[in-house]
Order: sequence, then C-alpha cells, then structure tokens
Amino acid sequence: MPDQFSLTPLDQHWVVIDDDVRLSNYWDLEPLCRGPEPRPDWVVTDRAAVDEELGVLKTGKEADVFLLERAGADGATVMAAKRYRGEDHRDFQRSSAYAEGRRVRSSRDTRAMAKKTAYGRAVAAGQWANAEWESLKRLWLIGVPVPYPVQIDGTEILMELVLDPDTGDPAPRLARQRPTPALLASWFEQLREAMLVMASQQIAHGDLSPYNVLAAGERLVVIDLPQVVDLVANPAASEFLMRDCHNVCTWFAARGLEVSEDDLFGEVLAAAW
Repeated sequence: MPDQFSLTPLDQHWVVIDDDVRLSNYWDLEPLCRGPEPRPDWVVTDRAAVDEELGVLKTGKEADVFLLERAGADGATVMAAKRYRGEDHRDFQRSSAYAEGRRVRSSRDTRAMAKKTAYGRAVAAGQWANAEWESLKRLWLIGVPVPYPVQIDGTEILMELVLDPDTGDPAPRLARQRPTPALLASWFEQLREAMLVMASQQIAHGDLSPYNVLAAGERLVVIDLPQVVDLVANPAASEFLMRDCHNVCTWFAARGLEVSEDDLFGEVLAAAW
C-alpha cells in the first residue's frame, strides 16, 4: 500500500497475514457495519475468507480507492476499498458547509476537530466515512443506483466494484463518454430519476457531476456520497441542489440533449416537499 498519504490506521479487527493479505473480518463487525439485506449473491461471507489487495484504482480529494479481492470457500470477488485520509492529508475544501445540519456525537469531538488535534483528525475522517456508509445503505435500499456497500471498518468502506459489462474492467466515469443520442437521453432520465428519488427522502447528492457517476454500459451508477446534503437542515441546501442540476444539465446539453437546469431544479425541489 502506498504510504505517501499516511492513511489513518484502521480498526484492529483485521488479522494481517502479510503486507497485502489479511483475513476477512466480515463477521467480526457489528451488524450495522455490514451491508443491508438481502445481500447480493456475489458477496463472500465465508468466515475463513482471505482479503488480498491488488492495487490502487484511483486517488481522490479526501480518500483513495483500492482493488481488493476477497476469496473463500463460497467463491471470490473483487471489491472497491475506499479509505479516507486524516484531515491533514485531504483536500475537501467545503466540508463544513456540507456537514451543516449533521450532529456530532459529543462536544469533545467537536472541540478536537476544531483544534485539528490528532484525535480530531481521526474523528473527522471517521465522520466522513460513516456519512458515506449511511448514505450508501440508505440509497441502496430505496433503489437509487449506487454500489452495494459490503462493510465499514474504521475509515475503510468495502463496496461493490462497478464493472463495464462489455470489457469486464472497472466502469469509467460518465465524463469520459461519448454516447449515441438515444443512450444520452436514457442516461439523463436515469440521473433525473435518481435525483428525484433522493429528493423524495429530502436529501441531495451535493457534489453531483459527470465525475461522480459511472457508466456501466447502458446503466449509470452514482458514487462519492460522503457529502450528501440534508435538504431540510442544511441552510445552503438549495445552492447545493442547484449546482447538482447545473453540473448535470451542462454536461448533457454540451452533447446535444435539450435540457433545462431550471426545470430540473424545480422538479427535484418539488419532489422534496
């Protein structure tokens, strides 16, 4: 594993065999730290399963994603392991604005994060990991196309690795695609529907753009969800929602689809109430 980011130490549930291999800790975790039921068939739950790190998939502003294979008697699967960095090694410039309306568990944690102590940085990293974990579970259960969340342990989330059905490789970002007019229209409807479903739960992605959406063939999958915005409690919610609509419509309009960010904003806002 690269050490240039000084990743926050993870939960000691792990039993490490060597630098890249460890025993699965799926059943050692609390039930709420495991993915929702019903589990997809590809999830490996063998108590003797072994996890092997295969390499880096991508690096990001606040976290890095690794490829991890879990193999056991009931099969093997490759997942995405997203690991959040400590506050001193991340670049999430508007994190406090996204978090408006969220509760921090104790005044000690609030003070530590404000002072940027080592403990405070660890709390902050865990807070963002937990926020994404809860968002993934919630959105999966209500039918929003997101990766299935397998487990969370400390600042690491294991989740479904979304693949391109034609190549078997990790699905590319929407931003890189040049679809046909028919596929372009289908993709817009998928994103529109995802935004409407989220709004019906009074939440918005908060950082939605073609870079936070994967194109898995004809299907889109929404990713990067630590900053999900509460449309009721966050005073800047309408600004985040409008930006989501702008980012989505700008990309689709640039490729020839007639869309209106104002119309989308009005429709999504109406769905929230």
